[in-house]
Amino acid sequence: MNSPFSHSLTMPVGTTLDRYIMQRQLAFAYATGELSQLLRDLALAAKIVHREVNRAGLIDLTGGMGLQNVQGESQQKLDVVADIRFRRALTNGGEVCALISEEEEDIIYTGNNQGKYVVAIDPLDGSSNIDVNVSIGTIFSIYRRVTPIGTAPTVEDFLQGGHEQVAAGYILYGSSTILVYTTGHSVDGFTYDNSLGEFILSHPDIKTPTDGAIYSCNDGNVDTYEPAIQTYLTMCRRKEYTARYIGSLVADFHRNLLKGGIYLYPPTSKNPDGKLRLLYECYPLAFLAERAGGKAITSSGSVLDVQPQYLHQRAPLYIGAPSMMNELTQLLRA
Repeated sequence: MNSPFSHSLTMPVGTTLDRYIMQRQLAFAYATGELSQLLRDLALAAKIVHREVNRAGLIDLTGGMGLQNVQGESQQKLDVVADIRFRRALTNGGEVCALISEEEEDIIYTGNNQGKYVVAIDPLDGSSNIDVNVSIGTIFSIYRRVTPIGTAPTVEDFLQGGHEQVAAGYILYGSSTILVYTTGHSVDGFTYDNSLGEFILSHPDIKTPTDGAIYSCNDGNVDTYEPAIQTYLTMCRRKEYTARYIGSLVADFHRNLLKGGIYLYPPTSKNPDGKLRLLYECYPLAFLAERAGGKAITSSGSVLDVQPQYLHQRAPLYIGAPSMMNELTQLLRA
């Protein structure tokens, strides 16, 4: 007699991230294994940060450090922890010659001058929300270095522009932890299985809906937004769209990517150049959005067309479902 549990017990576990990377390696632009290892290094650090986030309240990791980072923002304890974990993983992995982080002013040299890649990373986006159990995340962008292998990397390795990304992704630490990335082909999501200690393919070939009814922005800044943005938001309200704003960029982007929506972070009187960082927030999410069928622009055009001038450059960001983005673009160009 079959047990009522026999079916569920024998169901396949699914495709692990490691196995998926190996299967897809031939689809990478440089299929020699280094990028595959780099992605595994990022996944390892994500598992460690996942552990720290889940026990933060038990080991006194909530709250601020009493310091400010290079952005002039208050550093949280978990900001520092995540920065250290990703830096160590990328250094020990051996594939990265340098990285830049939201938490550090200058380039971080790994000492691996033979490494073929550089990484731009926001180790823990939205970390102030950890105190109230709101989702937070990591955002990363990967480039193949332009300086000769064996030499010291320079700032030029990071200022190549958004179109030169070879991979980008994010990790969302929420009700479950999910890693989403693209190497320029499909956008795929992997949910972390605590019992196995593995990321399992859960969202293959993500395609964002062509339209949506969710808009995400900081309503407290509306009076300082430019007229075109105010007009668009008024239109959203008249259409009875749903307003959803978490305050964690990764969480807001992930929801809109799956459900259809638009995220707006316009210039304000306080941040006339925008607040989000171009290299490790705007570029990677724009790269992902476009590969999933969405769009991403600044006030002047495509995010990926913006030529970077310095490491921690800021930019406005509008990103989401193509139909909603087209309506916004028409207003911005009017």
